[in-house]
Amino acid sequence: MLRRVVQLSFLLIGGTLGVLFLPQLFNLFSFSSNPLINNPYVAAISGGLLFFLLNIFLTTPVVNFIKWMEERLLGAPIFDLLFGTIGLIIGLSVAFLVSFWLGSIEIPVISSVLPTVLFLILGYLGFQVGFKQREEIIHAMQSIRTHSPKKKDAEETQARKTRDTVYKILDTSVIIDGRIADISATGFLEGILVVPQFILTELQHIADSSDTLKRTKGRRGLDVLKALQTDGGPGILITDVDFADVAEVDLKLVYLAKDMGGLVVTNDFNLNKVAALHGVAVLNINDLANAVKPVVIPGEEMHVVVIKDGKEHNQGVAYLDDGTMIVVEDGKTHIGNAIDVVVTSVLQTSAGRMIFAKPRNGRAAKAN
Repeated sequence: MLRRVVQLSFLLIGGTLGVLFLPQLFNLFSFSSNPLINNPYVAAISGGLLFFLLNIFLTTPVVNFIKWMEERLLGAPIFDLLFGTIGLIIGLSVAFLVSFWLGSIEIPVISSVLPTVLFLILGYLGFQVGFKQREEIIHAMQSIRTHSPKKKDAEETQARKTRDTVYKILDTSVIIDGRIADISATGFLEGILVVPQFILTELQHIADSSDTLKRTKGRRGLDVLKALQTDGGPGILITDVDFADVAEVDLKLVYLAKDMGGLVVTNDFNLNKVAALHGVAVLNINDLANAVKPVVIPGEEMHVVVIKDGKEHNQGVAYLDDGTMIVVEDGKTHIGNAIDVVVTSVLQTSAGRMIFAKPRNGRAAKAN
């Protein structure tokens, strides 16, 4: 296929050159008066035939040269070719501009030959510079980018704004729990805290309940929201968006998080599962609390006070300072005593953590 293309190119070049130069040759030999000889068709055919004869000798070298160039180009790194091409374009552009000025000089050699030479030289130099100085060019571009503090500061500001606009929709349980205010005060909670109006309505109903415990929880939840508004932490956004066709508050929270592209903040284990099924990200306060608790591994020794019996036979129950429950095997006989125990296993869930242990020596530790 390549050989056919080269042969056809020789014919076209020969025909074109024949039309351009053979009429002048005919004039030298006094053939200009003969219309059968001095016409474009004869000139094109004559030039084509001449180059057809030449391609018998030149086709094979040209095809071999093209294949050699193809192998070199395919083997070269893509960035070398890219920067070489850019350099070639720049060199040809400079030569094109210079040729305008040279065209105004009324010297045949300078106005006609020199521009062609410039195109060849500057094109070659541009390709070589781009091809061989690729690393230096990339390094210079990186240096310019590194030394642009305004652009870097702008990018950091934009990233911070994007991070701060992440909406975190608060659940009723996490508001009543109250720990969200402490977490916000530490500065670890970023973004905008969203409290839907239907959550406020539910809190108000709980605060107005006739049940003393519910009324206390509802009022504490309202106090927590007030503290969140005044502690200088993340902003509080009250939204009136509601889903009238949805009865469950948990589903409303999930749909709101989807609409706003935000997260649900809760410590409700069931809401955590529902949100996960709908593909909504969840920040579980209980998971955070468990993550910051001291790590306990099987075989570790602890000093605890057994305060009551457990559910299973002969079990005792103790608690750590953070409220983690420790189930002590054969600990019923040690109720009211401080004993040294050895951790046997740890059960970790979103609802909390439970540690199983057994007495180290089966005897109560002596009181200090």
